[in-house]
Amino acid sequence: MIRVNAGDSKGCCDALSRRSFLQLGAAGVLALPELLRARDASAATGPAKDTRVILLWLEGGPSHIDLWDMKPDAPAEYRGYWRPIATNVPGMQITEMFPRQAKLADKFSIIRTLHHGDNDHIGAPHILLTGRVGPTIANQAPTAPSMGSIVSKTVGARRTGVPPYVVVPGVGGGKYFGAHYAGQGYDPFDIAGDPNGKAFKIHNLTLSNGMSVARLDDRRALRRSLDTLRREADDSGSFDAMDKFEKQAFELVTSQNVTRAFDVASESDEVRDRYGRTTWGQSTLLARRMVEAGVSFVTVNMGGWDQHGDLKAKMELYLPNLDRAVSALFQDLSARGLLEKTLVVIGGEFGRTP
Repeated sequence: MIRVNAGDSKGCCDALSRRSFLQLGAAGVLALPELLRARDASAATGPAKDTRVILLWLEGGPSHIDLWDMKPDAPAEYRGYWRPIATNVPGMQITEMFPRQAKLADKFSIIRTLHHGDNDHIGAPHILLTGRVGPTIANQAPTAPSMGSIVSKTVGARRTGVPPYVVVPGVGGGKYFGAHYAGQGYDPFDIAGDPNGKAFKIHNLTLSNGMSVARLDDRRALRRSLDTLRREADDSGSFDAMDKFEKQAFELVTSQNVTRAFDVASESDEVRDRYGRTTWGQSTLLARRMVEAGVSFVTVNMGGWDQHGDLKAKMELYLPNLDRAVSALFQDLSARGLLEKTLVVIGGEFGRTP
């Protein structure tokens, strides 16, 4: 996992053991080529389509009957806590806790046909994030790459100088966002910071103090000259690949695209307020900015839905924040002409019984 240190962050609440993350060095460019170099030449060729994905991942099992899939005609003991309300789509109802989304229901669909038989928080997330059955409580190791990693490998970024796959506000305790056998080079950039925090900044994607682009380029030239003799004796082509990945690292560290994309503070107060001054809200805003900048797949990790006995109290806290973030995202994507080019997926590993 490529972890980009952006200050303090909170992990998921599922209490799962954390993975070991490979962190970028303080100078950024020193470790980055090694990670990029892990990408092999088997990635698909040809022009990438101008499409992108934003996954709002509700880790923990959100209660579907209290959100988008209400059961108003069921007996009282099987209904959710809240009343359904009409939307701007005839016949479609959602929870009264989503008044903003109710006005935008023509911009999304509710999928009720997806199901699986795994009811634990180990195997189920793996199924949803990778499309493959595998881990169990006894053996929690992933067995397949995540959707984001597959996109990273087969499509890559849509623009030079940005990562192809990002997780925000961070991977936390999530086990199945990574690339597994696809290769470490296709793991996500793990922001590991709260975009709603005053100190939020992506430190390791900028040049360190005293390092200019010219000086960095001089270092690259020196390294190439020192490698000349070894390169001449190399029959595997590995040095050619090294040049390629070092170039990508250089572009990423020096690019204004990625710097601008992560700068949520540059948005107006009106825009930031529409998304909500919360971790979820500002992470969703950051996701919109990243796909605009050329990132192909962004996961917004919204953990904490394993609620059980305190479901109603937690929902009363969570749902207004989720409604604000989701509605602002759809409004912005639509206004900017991006909705037809962006697949927005919202869901968790499973729902809840009454």
